[in-house]
Amino acid sequence: MTTASSTAVPTLIGSVQRALRLLEAVGTHRDGAPAKQLAREAGLPLPTAYHLLRTLTHEGYLRRENGVFLFGSAAENLTAAQGARSRPATVTDSLAHWRDAIGVPVYCAVYREGEIELIAVADAPDAPAVDEWASFRETGHAHAIGQCLLGQLDEKDREDHLDRHPVRPLTRYSVRDRAALLERLRTLRRGEPVIERQEYALGTVCAAIPVTAGATIAAMAISVPLDREERLLPAVEQLRGEVASLLRSFVFSISI
Repeated sequence: MTTASSTAVPTLIGSVQRALRLLEAVGTHRDGAPAKQLAREAGLPLPTAYHLLRTLTHEGYLRRENGVFLFGSAAENLTAAQGARSRPATVTDSLAHWRDAIGVPVYCAVYREGEIELIAVADAPDAPAVDEWASFRETGHAHAIGQCLLGQLDEKDREDHLDRHPVRPLTRYSVRDRAALLERLRTLRRGEPVIERQEYALGTVCAAIPVTAGATIAAMAISVPLDREERLLPAVEQLRGEVASLLRSFVFSISI
């Protein structure tokens, strides 16, 4: 006759183990790490790592900034004091709220010290963000958020940026040269969304809106697949209303 033993092997859930290995890998990088590096360090196939990273980001345990993954608010709350858990909204929290409310990935970027800086992205498994296959920082001419930021610069700063990051087409739909880009930027109407269709990534359309937060030059953006392009303008109008409301929050403004 057999009896239960305290040394019996417990039932383990593989997906939980894999997610924990990814979290452990994130924890070893103070400034975050990209998906490929985390997959390698956790010993996971890249497709599996991508799926788990998106899920952990959706649940708030991770956040994606500038193409790398860091701990999100849910992970931070695991060790936070109970009294510190109620806090004002930040950019990351707001993007996650808008992603859920609008149903599209949401991006926030600023123009800081002469460069385009993507500071936060909120996406989900069923609404994935655009893969940064070419540096957002160096290809501002080819995506909506970059064009929106460049459109807010004065002529001197815009010319300086383009001297350092020359215009080059990324797809057959991209703006072809510097003169064409400058002409497009000159025709932008103040406060109106900037739309780009497949200029950065084939099969994707994007819209960005300028954000006024003190002296900060900033922009918010969304993206949708080309076959769902009809959602783009309604979604960006909804985002614009949400941003206008939240900009009344001092904490949100300074966190940009």
